[in-house]
Amino acid sequence: MKKAIQFVVFILVYPIIWIISILPFPLLYLFSDFVFVLLYYVFAYRKKVVRSNLQLAFPDKSLEAIIKIERKHYRHLADIFMEMIKTFTISKKRLAKHYKYTNLELFDELKNQSVIIVGGHYNNWEWVVQLPEFIKNEGYAAYAKIENPFFERVIKKSRERFGSKFIKTYNFIKVFEANKKNNILSVTGLLSDQSPVYHKTKLWTKFLGTCVPTHVGAEILAKKSNQAYVYININKVKRGYYEVDFELITKTPNDYPDFELTRIFIQKLEKAIYKAPEYYFWTHKRWKLKDKAKQKNAKIYCE
Repeated sequence: MKKAIQFVVFILVYPIIWIISILPFPLLYLFSDFVFVLLYYVFAYRKKVVRSNLQLAFPDKSLEAIIKIERKHYRHLADIFMEMIKTFTISKKRLAKHYKYTNLELFDELKNQSVIIVGGHYNNWEWVVQLPEFIKNEGYAAYAKIENPFFERVIKKSRERFGSKFIKTYNFIKVFEANKKNNILSVTGLLSDQSPVYHKTKLWTKFLGTCVPTHVGAEILAKKSNQAYVYININKVKRGYYEVDFELITKTPNDYPDFELTRIFIQKLEKAIYKAPEYYFWTHKRWKLKDKAKQKNAKIYCE
């Protein structure tokens, strides 16, 4: 019964999504303006969470300044939703015009080594799926299981047509180890800025001024297979256009003390957020466990 309901939802909703995805960009963003009004003024989608997060991250800013960032964020959030939908039908050629990489030569330098790319939910991270078109290594990304299997199938297909391979989170380690065993060079993208499971937390550190649990999986994977550790910085040039640059943090991750690479990543992400805070994903409850660092086996760097 559940699967039948999911299928009905899919056949009713997906055609609408597909129609939106084929809209030319001017119409897409006109529709995005309408979605912004719905999100911000009509439904107030997670507005309390967003404002609380912003006030926590920017305690010195006035309420007027916070609200200004808040409105810009919701406009950007609506654009990101539309751009994700656009991924279903956008051509490779068109995507390359909207999402440009500034220093792909870094991957030539790392051509004999697998790479972990670590980033956050900042700007449009979704369109990085086309990166394997421009490099030699196999491209991988982990994703969480989607409840509706029909949507999961089409979303996975739309992402993978650009060359990336999307692996469910619980299967990711198996694929990672198989690649290592078979000497398959890979580039793996991981978003590492959200809250890990509390009882599995290994590191607490400050993020935007507050002590929070922090994902360390990217660093652990890099050290386990001696992979290069690279930070991705996504800059919004103008509406619908992005420039992406990669920063090599190290080729030798095991030269660093435990969790130092993760803390370096957090600092780089913070710098980007402080520069243009409206482009961060403030709707997440990132600080829900703030100041609750009590695990005996976790490292705490919050001074």
